[in-house]
Amino acid sequence: MFGGVDIFLLILIAAAIILVLLLLSFIPVMLWISALAAGVRISIFTLIGMRLRRVIPSRIVNPLIKAYKAGLNVAINQLESHYLAGGNVDRVVNALIAAQRANIALTFERCAAIDLAGRDVLEAVQMSVNPKVIETPFIAGVAMDGIEVKAKARITVRANIDRLVGGAGEDTIIARVGEGIVSTIGSSSSHGAVLENPDLISQTVLKKGLDAGTAFEILSIDIADVDIGKNIGAILQTDQAEADKKIAQAKAEERRAMAVASEQEMVAKVQEMRAKVVEAEAEVPLAMAEAFRSGNLGVMDYMNYKNIMADTQMRQSISDATKDDSNDSNTTGQ
Repeated sequence: MFGGVDIFLLILIAAAIILVLLLLSFIPVMLWISALAAGVRISIFTLIGMRLRRVIPSRIVNPLIKAYKAGLNVAINQLESHYLAGGNVDRVVNALIAAQRANIALTFERCAAIDLAGRDVLEAVQMSVNPKVIETPFIAGVAMDGIEVKAKARITVRANIDRLVGGAGEDTIIARVGEGIVSTIGSSSSHGAVLENPDLISQTVLKKGLDAGTAFEILSIDIADVDIGKNIGAILQTDQAEADKKIAQAKAEERRAMAVASEQEMVAKVQEMRAKVVEAEAEVPLAMAEAFRSGNLGVMDYMNYKNIMADTQMRQSISDATKDDSNDSNTTGQ
């Protein structure tokens, strides 16, 4: 049986063990030992301060060991401030080591600024050593003879470290090269000239200095493929002819409608004149009756008038019958 003193000692030992475990979990002792073994002198209180500032010590100490082994003069405060600013400390240290191996002048401040700007600084350093090839899609241009020419280019670029902050990216390079290809094809006299000498496109575009204001330096522009597209000139002429045809048809329809309207207007005028004639003929009997009453017209005069009218109608009937007989004889002769 254990006495009261023994139980108290056991509780005290257990509490001490728990306290040590808590301290070891809060203080990265193993990380401190690794730094000392690598020759990096760092205080244990510095690691505790990192914990208090909510900085993961391994994210600082491991890159610091790597930089020390590579011979870089980087302070722990620089790494910690870059981490607190939201940067990637490990990537920055790797970029500095790669730049040192490639004899590229790159300071920690510039490297950190490039990383905070959102660019992959390690990839930029690697691209400075090993240039990257950017392939454009097929870019179409129309030569002076109206034939569409499509060209695909491969752009060899190298990262410009000094212009990584504030410089334009790959999309700007592709857009500028595309504009140069379109203008070069458009200034060619014929599509055959482009097909015979495709390197004329790359030479013309390369002389324009398209890498100004970008984060890259264009080393070469090579035309990978050239293809023939549509006959844009013929299509435009066909569309213009079709449009002219529709305009002419519309104008003809307008003239026909005006002619129909004019014809209807003439028909209306004829009917109006006939109405006036009928109205005038209706006044003749009234005038004759008035002449009888006033004594200006006698019975014999009226009879002579009727005889003349009957004689005129008879002559008209004979004339119409003669015309009909003449037409019938002509038809029979034929």
